[in-house]
Amino acid sequence: MNNVLSYIRENRIIAIIRGAEVDKVTEIAKALAEGGVYCIEVTFNQSGRPEDTAESIRRIIALGDERICVGAGTVLTAQQVTMAKDAGAEYIISPNTNPEVIRLTKQLGMVSIPGAFTPSEIVAAYDAGADIVKLFPAGNLGTAYIKAIRAPINHIPLSAVGGVSLDNILDFRKAGIECFGIGSNIIDKKAVEAGDYRVITEKARAYTEKLKVEV
Repeated sequence: MNNVLSYIRENRIIAIIRGAEVDKVTEIAKALAEGGVYCIEVTFNQSGRPEDTAESIRRIIALGDERICVGAGTVLTAQQVTMAKDAGAEYIISPNTNPEVIRLTKQLGMVSIPGAFTPSEIVAAYDAGADIVKLFPAGNLGTAYIKAIRAPINHIPLSAVGGVSLDNILDFRKAGIECFGIGSNIIDKKAVEAGDYRVITEKARAYTEKLKVEV
């Protein structure tokens, strides 16, 4: 688990696969890896089939690319934690803070990244066992907010999700964000539908190159 946590913090970007067909996830994963993005989150659709998420995780792992580290996202229940673990997920990401989800995630040896919005929620998530706390939606909060809350709680590692772009990612980094969850700004849905996975590789590479700049 410590190795996974270090890997996430080292790579900084977690690409979010949301709503993709199971048959397309391996091509998306390969395109991301080609662009230097190795951490991938496959989300649960709460009104869809959770089995599809588990199968998508299995297929990405079956690629056998040791650079790729897969987790499950939009995890709201303990049952989804277990499904993700059984499929081979190595981290659990949620939009909210659910102590039961965090507790089970840690018991099963996975990295816990729950979502929070306010300082109270951030501290509660960390106290419940979170390894990293996901600020969501980060774009609505902005870097001024992040700088303000980092002053009293700078011991808590933060991830920014929602509204992160090439234009602002370094601003978030300067504000103290350790890693980022990025969805459609990298995984272009039109490109996926067209089967043009080179677009995803190019976008992934643009973000990884951007983060090589010292801040």
